[in-house]
Amino acid sequence: MIRVRRIGIAAAALFAVVAGSPGLAHAQLVTAGSALSAPVADSGGELPPGWQITGEGAARQLVWRSDDPVPVSDSGVEFYAGDRFLGRPVGGHDGRTFRLALHGVRLGELTDLRALTGQRRLDAAAADENRPSRRPGVAAPPPTPLPANAVDPGKPGSYRTVTGEYTLNSVRLPGFSAPVEMRAVVVAPTDAPGPRPLALFLHGRHATCFTGHGDDVTGEWPCPTGSKPIPSHRGYLRDQKLLASQGYVTVSIAANGINGQDYAAEDGGAQARSSLVRQHLARWADWAAHPASAPRIVRASAPADLSRVLLVGHSRGGEGVNRAAMDSLYAPPADQDGYRGPVRWHIRGTVLIGPTIFGQNPTPDVPSMTILPGCDGDVSDLQGEMYVDGTRGVSRGAALHSAVYVIGANHNFFNSEWTPGQAQAPAEDDFWAGDQPDRVCSPGTATRLTARQQQAAGATYIAAAARLFVAGDDRARPLLDGSNRRAPSADPARVLTHAVGARRTPAFLPDGPVAVDGGRLCAEVDTDADAACLSSHARGGSPHFAQWETSKEPGRRAVALRWTAPGSAMRVRPTRAVSVDGAEALALRVIVPPNSKDTQLDVTLADAAGRRATLGRVHLDGLPGTERTASFWGQEVRVPLAAAARAGVDLHRVTALELTPRSRSGQAWLMDAWGWRPGMATVRPAVLPRVDIGRLAVKEGDTGVRTYHVPVRVSGHGSGTIRLFVADPASDQATVREVTVRPGSQSIDVPVRVRGNTRFGYDVAHDVFVKAVHGAVVGAHRGGVTVRNDDPMPTIKVTPVADQVTEGQSLTWRVSLSAVADTDIEASFSVLPVTGGAELSTTDVDPQWLLENSGEAPRPSRPLSAVQGLSLYATVPAGRSSTELTIPTVTDALTEPEEAVRLQETVYDDSGEPHDGPVFTGKVRDAS
Repeated sequence: MIRVRRIGIAAAALFAVVAGSPGLAHAQLVTAGSALSAPVADSGGELPPGWQITGEGAARQLVWRSDDPVPVSDSGVEFYAGDRFLGRPVGGHDGRTFRLALHGVRLGELTDLRALTGQRRLDAAAADENRPSRRPGVAAPPPTPLPANAVDPGKPGSYRTVTGEYTLNSVRLPGFSAPVEMRAVVVAPTDAPGPRPLALFLHGRHATCFTGHGDDVTGEWPCPTGSKPIPSHRGYLRDQKLLASQGYVTVSIAANGINGQDYAAEDGGAQARSSLVRQHLARWADWAAHPASAPRIVRASAPADLSRVLLVGHSRGGEGVNRAAMDSLYAPPADQDGYRGPVRWHIRGTVLIGPTIFGQNPTPDVPSMTILPGCDGDVSDLQGEMYVDGTRGVSRGAALHSAVYVIGANHNFFNSEWTPGQAQAPAEDDFWAGDQPDRVCSPGTATRLTARQQQAAGATYIAAAARLFVAGDDRARPLLDGSNRRAPSADPARVLTHAVGARRTPAFLPDGPVAVDGGRLCAEVDTDADAACLSSHARGGSPHFAQWETSKEPGRRAVALRWTAPGSAMRVRPTRAVSVDGAEALALRVIVPPNSKDTQLDVTLADAAGRRATLGRVHLDGLPGTERTASFWGQEVRVPLAAAARAGVDLHRVTALELTPRSRSGQAWLMDAWGWRPGMATVRPAVLPRVDIGRLAVKEGDTGVRTYHVPVRVSGHGSGTIRLFVADPASDQATVREVTVRPGSQSIDVPVRVRGNTRFGYDVAHDVFVKAVHGAVVGAHRGGVTVRNDDPMPTIKVTPVADQVTEGQSLTWRVSLSAVADTDIEASFSVLPVTGGAELSTTDVDPQWLLENSGEAPRPSRPLSAVQGLSLYATVPAGRSSTELTIPTVTDALTEPEEAVRLQETVYDDSGEPHDGPVFTGKVRDAS
C-alpha cells in the first residue's frame, strides 16, 4: 500500500513558516500523496541513509526521516548541502519526517546533506559531526567594560512581594483541536501604593511534558497519562521578583497548549500566542474592575494598572507578544483570533528575548527592546534584530526600538526551567559544542556566561526596559539606546546596544534612494555573491542579514566598504538633501568583522554648497565570534555635529556622508546613519491599515480550468504601502511589487489558475508573502491558494518476476500501480528472519547494494534480517505504472544449501501509521 501523510494546510506549515530560508523551497505545502521514495542517485552518488527524494518538477521534494522524534525548538529544522542553506522543511505530525520542496536545486548539488536545529546536527552523521565544518577563528577577548550608567535597574527595590499561581478554565483557539490552558504564576508587591503597572511574561516553544524518568520529554498536548506539563512559565521568577520589588505586578503565563499544537498554525503560533496573552489581560482587566472575583493570589497583590503594561516574550513568545501589541492597536480578523473582546489595556513596551520573527513585521509604534544572545544555539541567526531594522520608515519613528547584544549568552538559560541544574524537567545548553569546543561559546571560555550570570543580565535589562518604557525614567535610556553605558548588576556580562527611533531623524538609510562612491550598495538577502553584503565564506553570520521567505529580497540594503590602504573615502549620496539640524550628533550603526581590532573611520559631512566638515574619528573592535555565531552586528558610534556647525555646513541640506578608513586594511558595513538627540519622543500610534493574508484550499477537479483568488484582508484606516511577493511553485522565483493598500480597495489581487485532472498527485501551494513598507502593518504575512489533490490513491500490487534464481542473478519482483500517478509512489519492505532453512546473508548479495541500502559492509557475514537499518524501497516514478524491486546476488566458491529471504511490505493507513503487510519470499540456489 502507498505511504501517504494526511497533512492539512495549516499542519503542513509546522516549520514552513520559520523565517530565514534563502529560497521558496520551504513555502511549498504538501498533503495527501507525499509518499516517500527510495534514495535516488545524483552526480555525487546515493543520498545518505535517511534522506530521500520524491516527485518531479514542481512536486520534487527532499525528505529526511529521523529515527527518533526531533526535540522541540523555537527555530525548527533546517536543511543544508554542505554550507549552503537549502531551507526549512515542512514537519509531519509524527515529529520525525521533514520535507522540503526543491525548486531551483539540481540533484547534483545535494551533497553533504545535513539536518540541523539551531547549531545541532540531527541526521545520521550527527555522531561524527556535531561541530563546525571549518575551524573557528581566533576569538577576540571581551571588550573593555563600559562606564557605569547613572541608575542601575538591576538593584532590588524596597517593596515586599508575594508569589502564587492561578488556574482558570482552558480556552479554545482557532485552528487548535485541544483547549489551551489558562495558568500563570504571579509575583507582585504587597505594600506598594496605588495601582501598579503590570508586566506579563510569555515563554517560548519548548517540550511540553515530562515523565520524571531520565530524559523523557514530549511535545504532545494534552500530556499523556504518566507525564505532567513542563512548568516553563515558572522560569522567569528571578525577573519577576526583581520587578515586583520595584513595584510591578508580574504574571508569567503557561503556553504548553500552544507549543503542543502550533504545528497546525501557518504562522508558527504567533496569532494564537497573541490571543492567549490578551485572554489573560482581559481577565486582569475584569479583576481590576471586580476585585472580589479575582483568584486568591491576585487579591493578595497590589492592584494592577492596565494602562501601564509591559509584555515580555522569550523566543516564539517574543513573536507572540509583538503580535499581541499589534493586535491591541489594530484588530486581527475575527475568525483567526481567540480573543474578541474590547481592548482595556495600554501596552507601553515590549521586551523580546532571543525572539523569532518569522514574518519580519514588527509593531512600529510600540517601543521595544530585543535581547540578542551572542551564543544562541536555537534561534542562531538572531533574527530578532528585525524588531529594530524592520521598523525603519514604516510609521512615525517615534518609538524607541533597541537591540541588546549579550556576549556569551545562550538561548535557553534566560528561563530557569530550561536550564540544567535549575529545571524540574530535563534541560540542556542549546549551544551545542559537539566534540570541537567553540572558542567563544563553549562553557568555560572567557566569553561564555554561566547560567546565573546570564540570568542576572537578563533580569537587569528587562528591568531597564520597564523603567524606561513604563516608568518613563529617561536615566535608563543610555543602557538601551547605544549610548555605551553599562548596568553594574549585569556584570560580568558584556552588553552592547544600538537603537533606532526616539528622537533620531533619518539621515542616510541605504534602503532608500542613495548612490555610493568608493564602496558598494549591497543586498542583505541575495544568493548572488556579487550582490550580497556578506560572503558565503564569511566566518559567521549577521543578524541584520537574517533571511526571510525568498532567496532575494529587494528593499534591504547596506553599504559595504573594503580597503587595502588608508585614505580612500566612501561617499553615500541621497537623492535629496537631508536635514540633521537640531541634532547633537550623527549616530551610525557600523559592522566590522568579528575579532578585528581598532578599525578607524573618519566621518565627514558635506552640504549642497560643497562645504565639508570632518566630525571626528570612530574606533571599532569586532565582537567575539566564530563561524558558529552571528557576530557581524552593527555597533552604534556617534560623532558630534559641532564641527560641522563651526565649518558653516548647512545641516538643513546635507548631501553626502563620507567614511574614510584610517586603518591599513579592513572591511566595514554601514547599516544607517541618523541625527541623534537624547531623550524619548512622545509615542502616538498612527492610524494605519492592517493587511492579513489568508489561505484558500480548493480541489483541483477533474477537468477544465478554474481561477481562484488569494484571500487578502485589509482593515483599519488610511492607506499605506506593502511589498507583495508572489511565489511560483514550479521555480525558485518570486515576483515582487509594491502595492498601495487601503480598506475596501482591491489593490491586492493574486489570481491562481487551477487545471483539473484525474491522476493522483501532490497538493500544490501557490504562496504569497507581504511586508510592510510604509504607513501599514502586517499581521498574517503569508498565505495563498493550496490546490488539493482530489483523486484516489492507486493501490500497489507486488508480483514475482524472478523469485527463485541461481546465485549471481537478481531476485526480482514487479511493483505495479492500479493507475498512473502525478507523483512518485513508494513501496517499502523490511527483511524478516527465515523461519525454516538457510537465510541469505550479507556475503551473498552485491556489497554496493548492501552499502546503499543499509550503510553496512558485508563482513562479518550475517543474515540479512540481522542487518540494522536495512530497508528496501521500490519507487514508481511519476507518470509510470510500475517498477522493479531487485536484490542482486553474487557467486562464491562455497557449496551451500538453498537460501531464502523474506520481505514484508509496510502498509501505511490514512493517518500515516505503519502496519504489517503481505510477505514475499525469494530463494537462491547454489551455482555449483
